[in-house]
Amino acid sequence: MIALLLAIITALFFPGIIVRVKSIVSGRKGPGILQPWKNIFVLLRKGSVFSTTTSYIFQIAPVIYLATLICAIILLPFPGMPSGFRFGADFVLLAYLLAIGKFFFIIGAMDTGSSFEGMGANREALYSMLAEPAFFILFGTLALLTGHLSMQSIFEHFHFSGYNTLIAGMIAVYVLIQIAMIENSRMPVDDPKTHLELTMIHEVMILDHSGFDLALIQIGTNLKFALYGILIANILIPVSWSLPYRIGLFFGIQAAFAASIGLMESFRARKKMMKNPQFIVTLSSIALVGFILSLLMMYQLIR
Repeated sequence: MIALLLAIITALFFPGIIVRVKSIVSGRKGPGILQPWKNIFVLLRKGSVFSTTTSYIFQIAPVIYLATLICAIILLPFPGMPSGFRFGADFVLLAYLLAIGKFFFIIGAMDTGSSFEGMGANREALYSMLAEPAFFILFGTLALLTGHLSMQSIFEHFHFSGYNTLIAGMIAVYVLIQIAMIENSRMPVDDPKTHLELTMIHEVMILDHSGFDLALIQIGTNLKFALYGILIANILIPVSWSLPYRIGLFFGIQAAFAASIGLMESFRARKKMMKNPQFIVTLSSIALVGFILSLLMMYQLIR
C-alpha cells in the first residue's frame, strides 16, 4: 500500500512540475505547481452534463478508468517493500488492468456518437496495442535476468552489477518513459494543448465529459504518470539502502521524470500522425534488442 500512498503524493506535484518547467523554458512566469489540482478541485464541485445520445457506459467509464489505475498501483511494489499482493507473472495483470480502464475509456468516447471522439478512440486503441509488445518484452528481459516472475522479486533481484544489467536497465528506463508518454497522449504522439479535432487523440476523447467525471479522468491521468514513475524507481533504487534514503531518491526520480517530460515537450516537435505507428513499433524493436543482448550475455555468447 506504500506504493499507492507515494503515487498519490507524486500525482499532486507531477503535473505542476511539468507545467512549471515548460513555463520557465519558454520565458513565462506560468502558474504554480499546484494549479492543475486547483483546477481539478473546481471540477469536483461541479455536476456532470450528459448528452441524450449517451448511455450508462459513458457515465461509468471515468469511474472504471480511475478504479483500474488504483488497483494497478496497489499491485506495484516499492523498492525493498512488499506490494499489496503478488504472484508469478503479475505484470500481465498490471498490463490488463490498465487495458480494462483504457477499454472503458474508449467505448465511453464511442458511446457519444461523435465522429471526432470515435476517431480519437480509434487512435488511442491503435497506439496502446502497438505499445503493448514493448512492455511485455521489457518485463520478459527483466524476468530472464533475475530468474523471477513476480514484479516484487524481479525488482528485488535486479542490480546494476555488469554490462548486461546496465544495458537492460537503461533500455527499460527509456522504454518506460516513452510508453508513459504514449499512454498519456503526450509528445511526440500527441499535444495536450492542441485544439484541432482532426489531430487530437486524448483531448478529443474527453470533449463530452464535464464536471466531476472530467476531474476523475484528470486524476487518473496524473496517477498513470505516477504508476510509470514507480516502475522506473523500482529499477533504479537499490533495495539495500535505508528506507529514508529510498523514499528521498524516489521523489528525486519522480521530479526528474516530470522535469524531463517538461523539457521534451518544450524542445520536441509533434510527429505527423502517419509517423506515430512507426515510432511506437520502434520501441518494441529497442526492447527486443535489449532482450537478445541479455540472452546472449547470460549464456556468455558475447562478452
